[in-house]
Amino acid sequence: MNHQNVILSPGLYFVATPIGTARDITLRALDVLASADVLAAEDTRSLRKLMEIHGVPLGGRRIIAYHDHSGSGARAKLLEALAEGKSVAYASEAGMPLIADPGFDLSRAAAEAGHTVTCAPGASAAATALTLAGLPTDAFFFAGFLPNASGARRKRLEELRDIPGTLIFYESPKRVAASVADMAAVLGNRPAALCRELTKKFEEVRRATLADLAAGLEDSPVKGEIVLLVDRGQETEVSEGDLESDLQAALQGNSVKDAAAIVAEMHGLPRRKVYQLALQLAKGG
Repeated sequence: MNHQNVILSPGLYFVATPIGTARDITLRALDVLASADVLAAEDTRSLRKLMEIHGVPLGGRRIIAYHDHSGSGARAKLLEALAEGKSVAYASEAGMPLIADPGFDLSRAAAEAGHTVTCAPGASAAATALTLAGLPTDAFFFAGFLPNASGARRKRLEELRDIPGTLIFYESPKRVAASVADMAAVLGNRPAALCRELTKKFEEVRRATLADLAAGLEDSPVKGEIVLLVDRGQETEVSEGDLESDLQAALQGNSVKDAAAIVAEMHGLPRRKVYQLALQLAKGG
C-alpha cells in the first residue's frame, strides 16, 4: 500500500494525475485522494480506475463530476463543502489540473471565498514534451489548442509568430496534419517536434522542420495524444538599403499599404515601421 491516510486541513486540493503510465502518480497525490472528505474529477471513471490501480479505497465517498459541461451546480456543491470546513480534492483526467483542463472557475471562486487552494503537482504533457523536443527551453509559451477552422487557426498563429520562445500546442490526431501545414505557412519553416503518447507504450517524438513534419504526416498519419512544439523565429538583420530596394520593387504595381505588407511579411518586420518607410519612398518617388 503506497498511500497514507493523513489529516488534511480544510481547503481545495488540485491533484495532478498521470498522462499515461499509472505509476507516474506521486505519493502525496495518493495521500490526498485517500484522505480528502470530498472527491471531484473531470472524469469520474478515470479517477476511480486510478484509485483502484493504487489500492486507494473510496471509503463510502462518491466522486462528483466537474467538467466543462457540469455547469455551475457542481461548482456550487464543491464550494458548499468548502464552506462547511471540508477538504475537497479535484483531479484532472490526465496531467495538471487547469492546464487545458477545467477548474479555473472553481479555483478562482474558492480563493475569492477565502478558502485555502493548493496543489499536489505531477505530470504535465507540455513540460514532458518540452524536455524531449530538443528545442530551446529558456523561454516557452503554452498556447493550448488552436481553432478548428483554418482561417481562425492561421489568424491565431499570426498573433503568436513573434513570441520569443518555444511555442507549445496540444492537438488532436484528426487535425494535426492541417495544423502543421498552417504552421509552416504562417510561422515559416522552423525547427519543430511532434510528441505523441508520452509515457505510454507507443511514445514517439518526431523532430524535423515544420515542412518536413507536414510531409511526414501525409505519408504516415498519427494517433493518440499529441503535443506540438515549434522553435521561436530567428531574427535576421535587414539592411536599410535592402529594405528600400524591396519596397521600391513592391511599390511597382502595388499600393503603399500593400507594398508595406508584402515586405514586412517577407522580412518578419512590424508593418507600421515598414509602412512609414514606404510612405517616404512613395513621396520621394
